[in-house]
Amino acid sequence: QVQLVESGGGLVQAGGSLRLSCAASGRTFSSYFMGWFRQAPGKEREFVAVISWSGGSTYYADSVKGRFTISRDNAKKAVYLQMNSLKPEDTAVYYCNAKLNISSEVIFPWGQGTQVTVSS
Repeated sequence: QVQLVESGGGLVQAGGSLRLSCAASGRTFSSYFMGWFRQAPGKEREFVAVISWSGGSTYYADSVKGRFTISRDNAKKAVYLQMNSLKPEDTAVYYCNAKLNISSEVIFPWGQGTQVTVSS
């Protein structure tokens, strides 16, 4: 079992940047793909980005491509999301979770997430 704790959210003006962190517990962190997801008010949770277990492959939703960068540090059992050029439509609660591969469902229960609010 892996427990996930997201942090780093906040209030930022449009065009600004934030760096989200996800701290994981458990021995098998490096075996999983790790992804970031977000849920805006009144909307379903959606995929944002995913990174392979080695960090060698990354994939992004079209809406964030070129603005967001996912990375991971297996030694620290952490995954990050650098968000640049933020837009008001990026406002959401952001979550991390593990996947067996890019197309699989997430594996673990959702954590509390971290709120990102982008003002116009």
